[in-house]
Amino acid sequence: MFKNDTTALPRRRASGSAKRLRLAALIVALGVAAAACGSARTLEGTAAEIYDGECVSESDRQLTVYSGRTENLIQPVLDAFECETGITVAVRWGASTDLALLLAEEGDRTPADVFLSRSPGPVGFLANQGLLTTVDGDVANLVTADHRSDAGTWVGFTGRQRVLVYNLDSVADDELPASIFDLTDERYRGRVAVPATNGSFVDWFTVFRDQHGSDTAAQWLDDMVANDARYYPNNRSIVEAAGRGEIDMGLVNHYYQYQVAAALGDDHRAANWDFAGDDVGSILIITAATVTTASDDTDIANQFIAYLLSQAAQQYFSNETLEYPLAAGVAPAGVLPPLGGPEIGSIDFDALGDGFARSTEIIEASGILNE
Repeated sequence: MFKNDTTALPRRRASGSAKRLRLAALIVALGVAAAACGSARTLEGTAAEIYDGECVSESDRQLTVYSGRTENLIQPVLDAFECETGITVAVRWGASTDLALLLAEEGDRTPADVFLSRSPGPVGFLANQGLLTTVDGDVANLVTADHRSDAGTWVGFTGRQRVLVYNLDSVADDELPASIFDLTDERYRGRVAVPATNGSFVDWFTVFRDQHGSDTAAQWLDDMVANDARYYPNNRSIVEAAGRGEIDMGLVNHYYQYQVAAALGDDHRAANWDFAGDDVGSILIITAATVTTASDDTDIANQFIAYLLSQAAQQYFSNETLEYPLAAGVAPAGVLPPLGGPEIGSIDFDALGDGFARSTEIIEASGILNE
């Protein structure tokens, strides 16, 4: 009996092991099959609205972007580009002026292929340093002549209009100024916010200097300080402060008001105001893309810039970031009014390249940062 039992036991163990091995093999096979069925990667969220197909296999090609556009505004486009092309995108984030200075320091050693700037000012600075190559003509021609550099060193891909945001409850209609110069009047004392260190403001102030002369622009800012203008660090903080009545009005980019209003609804008590006619207070500031002379693959760089100007990407900028699209025949979002202010073609952005450094000096010397 014991012999039969001992001879039977190994057979029972072998049978159990075999079953476990067969089960494990089945599980592995099912896992492989499931992985094969689910291997096609697709995008989610906002990026999927730009590209809703299956992602192609990742290639060994890489694009390095220095982006002065903030991550929340541009990342969905980068994700869609990676998914649709298989090209890996490496990004260095920072303020446009800081990145321009870094690129100038790095020179031909920079890893950057593409530089995205909040305006053509820093791009013009780099062009003057001989650090930018020309964008391919077929890419540049995706926008009209007034939205690209005459020298071919940059292409605009969105526009942001400068406006005055104001509180609906504390500012009467007859108090809204016709010109940026009106804001130095006594009736606006202590009521106006200025995002003096914000890149868009520095770029706008550089245009102001170009259009009216540095002496006039510097005097305007000094007069604003004397009139107790309030300093805020950026556009969004001004829009939020105006909405809750902390400040009566402030100088900002147009789209922040629409974004904050969409988030807060009726609790946000603010609106945008355009200065009259061709007043420099309502100039359109263009976001710019360019290719560095150090790029090892200008074909990919130009492919990416063309992607920024594609129908899908321009639709994203129009509907999601609420900027003005500049290419592909995409109409601005319905909430946006027709563009006013000076025509962008009347401003030689290439000539402003070195001007932002002087603008920063004037702004710091004015004392606005202490207000």
